[in-house]
Amino acid sequence: QVHLVESGGGLVQAGGSLRLSCAASGRIYAGWFRQAPGKEREFVAAISWSGGRTYYADSMKGRFTISRDNALNTVYLQMNSLKPEDRAVYYCAARPDSGGSYYYTGVTDFGSWGQGTQVTVSS
Repeated sequence: QVHLVESGGGLVQAGGSLRLSCAASGRIYAGWFRQAPGKEREFVAAISWSGGRTYYADSMKGRFTISRDNALNTVYLQMNSLKPEDRAVYYCAARPDSGGSYYYTGVTDFGSWGQGTQVTVSS
C-alpha cells in the first residue's frame, strides 16, 4: 500500500479553478476519483508513472488536467471552468505501475486511497 495525502480543495465560484495535489511516492499509476453526496465514487482522471499516458472521464476532458512531478512525488489535478456539479470529495488513488499500455479507471483497480479533499463550487 502507498500512503497518499491530498490537498488543495476548497470553495470556489462557478467558472473558477482549483489545483489539487496528491503526495505519493513510488512507481505508481495514479488516479483521481470523486464522490458527490448520495452518489457512487466515479473516475475523473489517471496518469502513468512516466506521465506519458493520461486518461480522462469524458465529462472532464478539456476542463481537467492530470499531471505529475516525480521529483516532488506529487500528482496534480488542475480543474478549470468548475461547475456546481463538480462539487464532491476528490480522492487520489494509486496502484503499482508495471508498464505496458494498460489503463485503469475502475475503483477496484486501485489498492491505495487518500483521505479525500472537499471541493465546493458555488453558483
